[in-house]
Amino acid sequence: MAVTLIRGREAQRSKEHPLQLLPEEDLDFVVQFVLASGSLKEMAQLHQVSYPTIRATLDRVIAKLRQGLNGAPPDAMTGLLAELVERGEIKVATAKQIRSVYRAVLEEKAE
Repeated sequence: MAVTLIRGREAQRSKEHPLQLLPEEDLDFVVQFVLASGSLKEMAQLHQVSYPTIRATLDRVIAKLRQGLNGAPPDAMTGLLAELVERGEIKVATAKQIRSVYRAVLEEKAE
């Protein structure tokens, strides 16, 4: 991954840094995460939410970064599910089940 990022940086010198592709709220999350030394437990306490909720938020931010690095369009379903988990409207396990079914349907259509 480090080599990929270095090459990506060289190729993107004229483009935006991948972090600049994130919305401001995600950038704020990344800053808080770094300042918390990467502690999801500390982040959960800071945001007064559960550990799985913070994990879902981090997974969403990571997915956005990966998509930005790959130039892939954002996956709207994954984003929606992450937002629902963050707001406490569904549980992480439910979101994972929905995403799994959604991806299976997409794969069937691709065949």
